Amino acid sequence: MSHNTIEANQAMDKFDGHHQVWLFGYGSLIYKADFPFIERRPAHIHGWSRRFWQGSHDHRGTPEAPGRVATLIPSAGAVCHGMAYLVTPEEFAHLDHREKNGYLRVAIDIHFDAGGVEEGLIYIAAADNAAWLGEAPVEEIARHIASACGPSGPNREYLLRLAAALREMGHHDEHVHAIEAHLKRI
Repeated sequence: MSHNTIEANQAMDKFDGHHQVWLFGYGSLIYKADFPFIERRPAHIHGWSRRFWQGSHDHRGTPEAPGRVATLIPSAGAVCHGMAYLVTPEEFAHLDHREKNGYLRVAIDIHFDAGGVEEGLIYIAAADNAAWLGEAPVEEIARHIASACGPSGPNREYLLRLAAALREMGHHDEHVHAIEAHLKRI
């Protein structure tokens, strides 16, 4: 699959005819909502784990030196915490552009921390996308993040802001916080 997934995402018709759709954010969408939303709630999803295995050629790195950003991998029994936003379908164009570097829209059940479940959407970069960097030891991921920078700023800022946002929400993510600890030692 190409780096640019805008066209593939525009073909998703799962929520056609809906006036509002819940969007689940597990990376920068937790702390950087650069789009209008109707409502925002802490939430989580089941069966997925957050990993810094996706390359960022357009935000936290460059085509020549991609950064590392979060994606999700299937993980039985896992719970991934994040933030859910109620948006109108008009926001999809902006979100599709923001998440164009290998991420595809996927329908998912979003569980709100205060109770209740709604079907919504999430952007996930799978292993078959052209920007995939894959698994690596957390020390290596931290070194990679320490040296990467792109149009949206240093890659380390992305990781540190995500780690802080999760902590503020009262959640510990073993992968994210282990990388953060190694990054702070560099």
